[in-house]
Amino acid sequence: MTFLWSTSWVLIKRGLVEIPPLTFAGLRYALAFLLLVPAVWVRRREVRTLPTRETARIAVLGVVLYALTQGGQFLTLAHLEATTLSLVLSMTAIVVGLAGTRGRESPRPIQWLGMALAAGGSAAYFAPGRAEAGHALGYALAAATLTANAAASLLGRRVNRDATVPPVVVTALSMGAGALILLAAGLVLDGIPVLSLRSWAIIAWLAVVNTAFAFTLWNRTLQTLSAVESTVLNNTMLVQIALLAWLFLGETRGLIEWLGLGLVAGGTALVQFRPRGRRSRNAAPT
Repeated sequence: MTFLWSTSWVLIKRGLVEIPPLTFAGLRYALAFLLLVPAVWVRRREVRTLPTRETARIAVLGVVLYALTQGGQFLTLAHLEATTLSLVLSMTAIVVGLAGTRGRESPRPIQWLGMALAAGGSAAYFAPGRAEAGHALGYALAAATLTANAAASLLGRRVNRDATVPPVVVTALSMGAGALILLAAGLVLDGIPVLSLRSWAIIAWLAVVNTAFAFTLWNRTLQTLSAVESTVLNNTMLVQIALLAWLFLGETRGLIEWLGLGLVAGGTALVQFRPRGRRSRNAAPT
């Protein structure tokens, strides 16, 4: 799943050459939603019996996860390099970890150590003179996307914690709500774009494989992993994106930057560490 999402960043950067950001995001998630409709139709009885409060919570998740977070990523990638944005978003783990101290999933000491390593790696990457210059708007958008991403991680865990709603239903309903907002905003601001066959191919791949399939799998993982574990495991994308951006987008990194990425990867491994035989206290029933 993380590899598929990492390839998305390369495809998005390529697609943004021709497709406006919000329209791009709206088309991707609207098409993915349509692909998931048959699966929801099969479970229509379960959907009809969902409490109003639960349905509203899923809709809010869609607004935060897709309209704000994913829409923000598309907008930010129009102004920043893929690796830089992915590193900013890696700080989501720290934000989620700090928020978790107020809830039932407070990080363990070794997880705090992992988050400290990740923060140190980020600091090394953004040391004075190494950050991209002249992209104030890009960094402002990245900060807003980071905030939305952290909120989506916590809300997504809350929605999926009790495993009472099938992952495909959570994915489809939340995605439908977010995609509607993205597509409407894109069409209002940018109009109806004229796209090439190459652009439609990128949108189709992102919708079918990297969205409909991958986000359903993501919601399944949230039924067995804590919010911090899920978020930091997701941060392994940082190294994957850096390598893919180097190979396909020509984004070069220096020794210090690679060291910073390595520290973040090491922090990720520590946060995922769990003593043998210890089971997540929030694991789904078997």
